[in-house]
Amino acid sequence: MRLGYLIREGFRSITTHGFMSFATVTIIVACLIIMGSVSLLAMNIDVLIKDLESQNEIVVFVDESLSDEAAARDLQRNIEAIDNVASAEFVSRGQAMDSFMSKYDSSLMEGIDENVFRHRYVVHLKDIAFMSQTKTELEAIRGVAKVNAHLDYAKNFVTIRTVVTVVSMVLIVMLVFVSFFIMSNTIKLATFGRREEIAIMKMVGATNSFIRLPFVVEGLALGMMGGAIAFLAMWGLYNLVTGHIVGSITGTLLNVIPFRNVALPVFIVFMAVGVLVGVFGGINAIKNYLKV
Repeated sequence: MRLGYLIREGFRSITTHGFMSFATVTIIVACLIIMGSVSLLAMNIDVLIKDLESQNEIVVFVDESLSDEAAARDLQRNIEAIDNVASAEFVSRGQAMDSFMSKYDSSLMEGIDENVFRHRYVVHLKDIAFMSQTKTELEAIRGVAKVNAHLDYAKNFVTIRTVVTVVSMVLIVMLVFVSFFIMSNTIKLATFGRREEIAIMKMVGATNSFIRLPFVVEGLALGMMGGAIAFLAMWGLYNLVTGHIVGSITGTLLNVIPFRNVALPVFIVFMAVGVLVGVFGGINAIKNYLKV
């Protein structure tokens, strides 16, 4: 009965102090949306960089001594056995010639047959950070004549990926601390106007846990409310922004992560942060007033 009374008091305080409750929820929503926006932006940038990395291919030219297509195809097992190789696509001489002719004037090919070209493999890597090492391993395979790899491009992609990862992590950590500080102080401000109420309860003999529980319930409810509203707002805002991007010319060049792919982790994080800030903010806010 006593526990039920304290829980009811916690929920009643939300409506009794409506304006401060509204301010608390608004701050929680705003901070969570900012944190979520930066996190989702970082995830999309990471996907974009990975897409660009996947287009950075290594071309492995087969030695002319393996002119027979079957013999050239036998190299595929050795190429794919290298740890950092994700896939290896065989391109015959004929296919190489057709690809060349599709890019240039056919008159340039007069008197030239497919024997001018070499069998080759188009190799995709698991991680371009190890492109130089993989190039060396490919060159060591018997039957490989030459390996073309854009090491400079790979190095630039790795640098960009590292910078984006570090900057994103720093921004997210900073936003987490700033958000916790702002949200906790907003809850403290909301509690400041009730210090006399706490003092009176303390003077009539109420225990600290009796006084504290309604504030914990109130903080829990406000945190859950803020987390849920922030999630719905983030969902709508993300779909609105990505819808414009996909519908524009830029959308043809970018792969945007659908919100449904990240909805569950975003919801869990938003609710967890909202509840933690609400509960610990409520407890911390009345800590000094319990020393009456």
